[in-house]
Amino acid sequence: MPSYSDVFTRLGLTLQIVKTALAAAVSWIVATTILGSEFPYFAPLASILTVQVTVADSVEKATQRIIGIVGGVAVSLLIGHWLSISSLSIFLVILIGMAISKALRMNPQIVSQVAVSSFLVLSFGLQEDSYALERVVETLLGSVVAVLINALIVPQNAIPEVEQSIRAMGKQATSTLIVLSQQLHQTDKGQLVGRQETDALIAATEKCATALLLAEQSLKYNPFLTHKRTHLSRLTILVKRLEHITTQIRGIRRGIADLNSARIFHSELQDTQALQLAMEATAECIMLFSLSIVESPEQYREALTDGIKKAQLLQNHCLDDLRSIHSNRTLRDVGSILTDLNRILKEVER
Repeated sequence: MPSYSDVFTRLGLTLQIVKTALAAAVSWIVATTILGSEFPYFAPLASILTVQVTVADSVEKATQRIIGIVGGVAVSLLIGHWLSISSLSIFLVILIGMAISKALRMNPQIVSQVAVSSFLVLSFGLQEDSYALERVVETLLGSVVAVLINALIVPQNAIPEVEQSIRAMGKQATSTLIVLSQQLHQTDKGQLVGRQETDALIAATEKCATALLLAEQSLKYNPFLTHKRTHLSRLTILVKRLEHITTQIRGIRRGIADLNSARIFHSELQDTQALQLAMEATAECIMLFSLSIVESPEQYREALTDGIKKAQLLQNHCLDDLRSIHSNRTLRDVGSILTDLNRILKEVER
């Protein structure tokens, strides 16, 4: 049975939309109360444009909005001092305002905001001396209200998305290494060995990095999620280790592809059972490591420790088999694969 949140989402009533509407209404009330203005349009307009997914994004939008309105007011007052409202003054105020903003390398959002603000102040504010100042104050009030509402009402916590992406990344890394272990004799595929699985692993790694960045943004300027920053810092370190594991798996794929292309497994290294077992045992350690990150570390510590010992023994057994290889190229490529496998174990045991 769908939850209430799912029903509201299907109707288009997301939390961000509700926050935006509430921020606009509250900013109107605050502006009319403090300024005594009958129609403080700039306050709700600033709130609508300021509410974003994260508090950090809202602060950035608020800053852009305030800079834009101040710049627009300054330009419109300068032009309006010499020219009355007309097509020429409108052309000049927008041209000069946007040109100055662009020359100062301001954000594109600020550039467009300067143009809008300068036009509105030029059109409606030259008859009143206090109009321009009131519009700046309205924008400031609306932006502050939007940031506060975004921070106080159900602030976004993106850490669960990070943990979910870590699970997916660990699962994909494990399955990729297992698939590679099963393709040690795929000479017909050559350089295509494990390409699809490795590409999927790269995509999972990038998705995890994106989720981590969003989580960092969601905790920034958010006093109610301060206690989660320590947990996120730990996740950040562990995700870096998973990224290193991805790099090692890509190296293993290239090594196997080279050996298959040269038909080494059919000529000089026909018995690959030991190498396959070592790869499978190492892959199991990756899965246990990723689960220990997002769940209780104590729950998987013993299993991970045993898995690392087993994988290390199997890798050492592969090293013993290298003595029967006389080709320098084969020794180099197989040794490279074993080196990458050992590096993976170093990442999961630290």
